Amino acid sequence: MKVGAPAGVVVLAAAVLFLSTGCSSLGYYAQSVSGHLKLLGAARPVPEWLADASTPDPLKSRLELTQRIRDYAVTALQLPDNASYRRYADLQRSAAVWNVVAAPELSLKLETWCFPVVGCVAYRGYYHRDEANGYAEQMRARGLDAGVYGVPAYSTLGVLPGAYFADPLLNTFVQYPDGELARLIFHELSHQVAYASGDTVFNESFATAVERVGSARWLAEQGSVAAHTEFVAGESRRADFRALTTAYRDRLNALYASTASDDDKRRGKAELIAQLRTEHASLKAGAWQGYAGYDGWFARVNNSSFGVLSAYTELVPQFERLLHAEGGDLPRFYAEVRRLAALPMAERRPALQDVAR
Repeated sequence: MKVGAPAGVVVLAAAVLFLSTGCSSLGYYAQSVSGHLKLLGAARPVPEWLADASTPDPLKSRLELTQRIRDYAVTALQLPDNASYRRYADLQRSAAVWNVVAAPELSLKLETWCFPVVGCVAYRGYYHRDEANGYAEQMRARGLDAGVYGVPAYSTLGVLPGAYFADPLLNTFVQYPDGELARLIFHELSHQVAYASGDTVFNESFATAVERVGSARWLAEQGSVAAHTEFVAGESRRADFRALTTAYRDRLNALYASTASDDDKRRGKAELIAQLRTEHASLKAGAWQGYAGYDGWFARVNNSSFGVLSAYTELVPQFERLLHAEGGDLPRFYAEVRRLAALPMAERRPALQDVAR
């Protein structure tokens, strides 16, 4: 399961508060600033990596591909033309950051953390996995379902000035299959197009809609036959995963909203999660032909896991209908999304429903 998120937008809030806050959050803001600066400091322009004789040829090939994808993002998808994803860093680790998410024991509603500039978000990001694990334990001690997941890339929304501060390519995702690599780059760039402060579901659903249409167009126009075949297989598994998890999310929501006692809800929750894992095992052994990419998600699944999935997909159908209503014209689509993002949150969801009919 590969999930990207603009976890690093919290860096913007950290930069604002780092020198001014005297509260107990100082350590968190300090790790946000220092972690992001270390990440940027490890990055070099892609042409330097390509000209370096010590750069392995397979990495050069991947970096060249990223630049073709990046160019396509500008020319065909009208995504921002700036220094983002024109530099590369090897972080010597498997994730850019690790996000902590949490939800009540008998609810799928995610906890949120609020920051200046970016508003409230449904995760708390850390540059060191042990710190993320430690914070997740604090959430569990409060009786919450908590989880930690690695984030391969994040967006700083394109607001930090200069090429040095632009979001770089990272070793954490550069080896992804061609279609998945394109998806991720398109997703993260779309956060620079429109961003609604404090509305994770709106932001992530919009980015997911852009990544879907963008990767499909890129593969049709520039992808190899092998890349297209691999992508189609991945899309089929992803559709199976969405269908399975959505069904169980709905069943859990119904259970939690019922008049059953808390003890009965706990028993029902355990039974549903056991059934979910059994169905995953059947999919893996059957249609997925042993594909293990979702194993970690199902091993760790809890209420917070379902909450994260909702954030990325809940409004995607509405955004896809809106794009269709705009005749597939991406600039017009982006303009409408920016208009919606500027609305007060209470008005934004109904307005999206209206324009996406």
